[in-house]
Amino acid sequence: MAKRLSQIGVENTEENRRLYRQVLFTADDRVKKCIGGVIFFHETLYQKDDNGVPFVRTIQDKGIVVGIKVDKGVVPLAGTDGETTTQGLDGLSERCAQYKKDGADFAKWRCVLKISERTPSALAILENANVLARYASICQQLLCSYLQNGIVPIVEPEILPDGDHDLKRCQYVTEKVLAAVYKALSDHHVYLEGTLLKPNMVTPGHACPIKYSPEEVAMATVTALRRTVPPAVPGVTFLSGGQSEEEASLNLNAINRCPLPRPWALTFSYGRALQASALNAWRGQRDNAGAATEEFIKRAEVNGLAAQGKYEGSGEDGGAAAQSLYIANHAY
Repeated sequence: MAKRLSQIGVENTEENRRLYRQVLFTADDRVKKCIGGVIFFHETLYQKDDNGVPFVRTIQDKGIVVGIKVDKGVVPLAGTDGETTTQGLDGLSERCAQYKKDGADFAKWRCVLKISERTPSALAILENANVLARYASICQQLLCSYLQNGIVPIVEPEILPDGDHDLKRCQYVTEKVLAAVYKALSDHHVYLEGTLLKPNMVTPGHACPIKYSPEEVAMATVTALRRTVPPAVPGVTFLSGGQSEEEASLNLNAINRCPLPRPWALTFSYGRALQASALNAWRGQRDNAGAATEEFIKRAEVNGLAAQGKYEGSGEDGGAAAQSLYIANHAY
């Protein structure tokens, strides 16, 4: 949120964060057919709108599921060339149980890997796969222990778009990482039917000089998934990874038009690529809230179509939707 607000010259205070979230959460019922869940931060779970209605209830009243980010961010992984692992396993079971009581039905945990000449290392791949598996197992132990009080885990192994690698290199690394993740999930006895995967699309590095078409991105992405993700996994919810809003929508659309068999639902879990136009329209002004909400609904509807392979593109080369959303070494 600090990065998002700084881009539009708005002070990063809790009240401004609340006001911005209110812009998104008060969208009308048009979002019900294209947004299935919202991932909250801890702060968001306990915030309310101007009328005193908790954001949790605002979302649930639309028939949308509330989720919660439960990791505590990346930390350096000793013995590697600047690689990281993700912290937050201590006390996770107790936190998930409390979040469930407070309205969350699913969780998200993000691990981060980088592509370079020496990375990702085998150590980083293995460590992050095991952390993701332990997190998922803890969520599902709650499901077994408390029956209806369980939290469904979204597993997010993100390979950053930093670098000048080509599409083939990203596909190779994505396959290695996803294979390790599903080996770890199996070793930890995670029930795959009760999970979702949130991966990067297979795209070239941000500094790669080669421009690939959405169809090429789609073929590489679906091929990587087919080689590594079991059909038991019900859904893959792609992160946008610094793509522009329009680029993320076009690539998702091409993925859902890919001629290869796809046994999973292939949809979106976008942050920047769902909100950039809305943020630009809002700019911290209450008078702009309505216009900003309309921009958000527009992107939600576009991605809802893309998740069905029915988006034809805006035909616009400029505007906020076409602007790059890349942030080097993105962390949160």
